[in-house]
Amino acid sequence: MYSSKNVLLINPWIYDFTAYDFWLKPLGLLYIGGLLEKYTSLQVNFIDCLDRFHPLLPKKLKTKPDGRGAFFKQEVVKPSVLKDIPRKYSRYGIPVPLFREELEKISPPELVLITCTMTYWYPGVQKVVELIREKFGKVPIVLGGVYASLLPQHAQRVTGVDSVLPGRGERKIFSLVREILGDNVSPSLPLNDLKELPSPAVHLVRDKSTLPLLTSRGCPFSCSYCAAPLLYKRFEQKDVSSIVKHIEGLHRIYQTQNIAFYDDALLVNKQKHIVPLLKEIIKKKIPVSFHTPNGLHIKEIDYELAWLLKKARFQSLFLSQESFDPQILESSSDKLAGDSLETALNSLERAGYCRSHIHVYLLLGLPGQDVEKTRESILKVHHLGARPRLAYFSPVPKTPEWQRMVREGYLQRDSDPLLHNKLVFPYVRGDISPYEFQSLKDLLKK
Repeated sequence: MYSSKNVLLINPWIYDFTAYDFWLKPLGLLYIGGLLEKYTSLQVNFIDCLDRFHPLLPKKLKTKPDGRGAFFKQEVVKPSVLKDIPRKYSRYGIPVPLFREELEKISPPELVLITCTMTYWYPGVQKVVELIREKFGKVPIVLGGVYASLLPQHAQRVTGVDSVLPGRGERKIFSLVREILGDNVSPSLPLNDLKELPSPAVHLVRDKSTLPLLTSRGCPFSCSYCAAPLLYKRFEQKDVSSIVKHIEGLHRIYQTQNIAFYDDALLVNKQKHIVPLLKEIIKKKIPVSFHTPNGLHIKEIDYELAWLLKKARFQSLFLSQESFDPQILESSSDKLAGDSLETALNSLERAGYCRSHIHVYLLLGLPGQDVEKTRESILKVHHLGARPRLAYFSPVPKTPEWQRMVREGYLQRDSDPLLHNKLVFPYVRGDISPYEFQSLKDLLKK
């Protein structure tokens, strides 16, 4: 049924010291777009402030064969709480005048939906709201995403939106639409399962050569620094057949060349999930390259899995080691084992992977983390022939590590989320200096 009512989805800018398109797409917002298109009569529009492929960008941006690349950026004034950090602060994404041009192209919306991931990226939301108000006045604006779920009160107070939608958006979006726009445009349809979601509205994305994929949601582990258990109370996985059908569709319809898995726990229940999935991809000879930016659980990698990953064209492998420090392994994560990496690398090498192309995440900046132990971890990964990659700790609200930092006085419970930035702590905390921070980064390249 046709409707003259419009909803506008917006992926806002990133305001930060650094940002890079590491297979970054607003998948949650695109799922909401897919729901609205399938079950309502609304016309859905989308503006991506992080669009690296906009034809009117001031300069063309380089893109790697695997789909990654730099964002367009413009330096901006640092917020006062960050004024003493000796680094440039920028707005990443399309220029503001280009955003205004995108607003001119669409009919006035009856509803605007915005997402935001990192808690310290909320200035991007503020800027979007400012420009929406300037153009469309008092149109209802709703914020969802990780930031809205972890800090709903802060988001409601500082961003200028009318409503904050914490938690899983598919459970609440229809009642929200009915409340704002009337019962005639949206069904009363509660969705409680990942398997019930329609495909995300990836057709709204300008460049579809690289797209995200989610085959599971949540994580059965309880790492002290991770918000997955807070955001998703249970771990769920999709049916293999539906995943394969979706992958085939992406390649057939959009000629997608790269797919990045957004799963937090892709290898869990591997004999019922990833193993049959890989076998189907191999059987159907799907000519797509796959990437695992969120990191794979090392303990699950044996030769069978390694061979299947290689045969299925998994090109970029990122492994979640985090640390070799027994204290961290015991206190911070129940998914790690200090002696599993060498076994995994042996299996991957036997399957045909080059060790020097395999990335291994190592956590840096955890409160109380020994700098020398981190240095030893980097050297150990080097010794094993793989590529160490630092994963900078950021205090995620309500996680055990965040609670500990509040107790120990590193943060106040109501501290500005800008102080959650992963690059702030070497300058404000004291247990790792900026010099040590840089020396560890330099060690990665040796």
